[in-house]
Amino acid sequence: MKYTNEILWQRYRAHYSEFPSLGLSVDLSRMDFSDTFFTSKESRMQRAFKAMDALEKGGEANPDEHRMVGHYWLRNSALAPKPEICKAIDDTLADLKAFAADVHSGKNQGAHGAFQNALLIGIGGSALGPQLLAHALGHPQRDKIKLYFFDNTDPCGMDDVLAQIRDQLGRTLCVVISKSGGTKETRNGMLEVRAAYEQAGLKFADHAVAITQVDSALDKQARDEGWFWRFPMWDWVGGRTSITSVVGMLPAALQGINVDEFLTGARLCDEVTRHHSIKTNPAAQLALMWFYIGNGKGHKDMVVIPYKDRLELFARYLQQLVMESLGKELDLNHAVVKQGLAVYGNKGSTDQHAYVQQLREGLDNFFVTFIEVLRDREGQSIEVEPGVTSGDYLSAFLLGTRQALHEKHRESITLTIKDITPFSLGVLVALFERAVGFYASLIRINAYHQPGVEAGKKGAETVLRLQRRVMDYLRSHKNTPHSLIQIAEEIEAEEAVENIFKICEHLAANPDRGVEKMPGVTPFNASYVIRE
Repeated sequence: MKYTNEILWQRYRAHYSEFPSLGLSVDLSRMDFSDTFFTSKESRMQRAFKAMDALEKGGEANPDEHRMVGHYWLRNSALAPKPEICKAIDDTLADLKAFAADVHSGKNQGAHGAFQNALLIGIGGSALGPQLLAHALGHPQRDKIKLYFFDNTDPCGMDDVLAQIRDQLGRTLCVVISKSGGTKETRNGMLEVRAAYEQAGLKFADHAVAITQVDSALDKQARDEGWFWRFPMWDWVGGRTSITSVVGMLPAALQGINVDEFLTGARLCDEVTRHHSIKTNPAAQLALMWFYIGNGKGHKDMVVIPYKDRLELFARYLQQLVMESLGKELDLNHAVVKQGLAVYGNKGSTDQHAYVQQLREGLDNFFVTFIEVLRDREGQSIEVEPGVTSGDYLSAFLLGTRQALHEKHRESITLTIKDITPFSLGVLVALFERAVGFYASLIRINAYHQPGVEAGKKGAETVLRLQRRVMDYLRSHKNTPHSLIQIAEEIEAEEAVENIFKICEHLAANPDRGVEKMPGVTPFNASYVIRE
């Protein structure tokens, strides 16, 4: 609904909240919920508050895997339900800060001297969290270590990173992150960089740090091979909520980011979002807006537009946090519900020249979350027009876009912070973590497991087993071309002929695999052969 200026001002005063201890404000005035909406959802929200209280006290918050969920303890270890967990959190934080200090001083160094770079090898939350911190809080003139990332099993991507550091491997620390120790993408990246060290005549173990669960396959490997250092992870920390664990804090500390300030922002946000009052709880407000706009079914997507280049990766970070947590087929009673909340975004004002056109005039299948940062830059700004700076333009584009969307009855939330600091980023991360937990309770799903991700991993293993059978067959029949149907019949995998086609095409496109393609009348009449 488009409101008159007078009514809009009334709604703004009614639905704008400031949280001074967090340096945060939340504006819900451009969401068209009724005056009775919060009251109508009070009992449901109170159940969500109680569920969150039980989670923080160590209850079995992930019933499918019979696990506690303890990422909130990472920034306030006193909340941990057992003294040994509290001690483990405190000891690990102290150890990682001491380790980073020894790297900065040169006490910890590589084969060719003090470490100048750190290569982080991980995937999902094990990479997205550290990448967000590095991009948002790093500074080329102040960073103590330059961070690089392997965050996929793409050989070309790994080659691109190695091309930048190959001559500096003896001064590059490699941080390998896999909680279970069995993540294939991370293992592949570790093997690729190990090969690069060996080609350079260097010992990989002398430059390698493992972040993993105690006694995992990776932990045992690091111990047996004498890796430089090992840090623990725990089964009660999920990858998408691991940014305040050693996963996010070690790379940040190595880079020179104030991790205590980041953890303080998250901790103080946790304290505010524990309030059992919708009016004084910004995370509860967000969760209820998600419920309102999508009718509790995720019917509309969330478009995240931060008006700050340093928050460019925030939408990507939220994609995993929100979509992996909320995209579930079954509810807590194992009924089919097919829930979710799709997230995408870019940055303002880049979006003025990208998809705002569709947001204003196309499908009305979304709501926008604007993130406003009040401070423009460190130091003074020049005037690009009389009395106007570049930062003034950025602010004006945000307000103008918000108004343009409202004129077309497109709904939005605006979150405002004062500056991009470790503290404010900690606040934003904790805010959305808590909102995800509340929303999951509102729609009664398990936010802390990921059966769909596991299914994809199992599917990949099935394909790789099929590929081995195809290669074994072609090797045993060298110099004899075989069609897809022949290969499928001979290895008794007729039901998988489509995957066999994709496998053979991939193998033939990479000369080092030794598979030659002989084109046919149609793509599916081609033959494949391995020559002597």
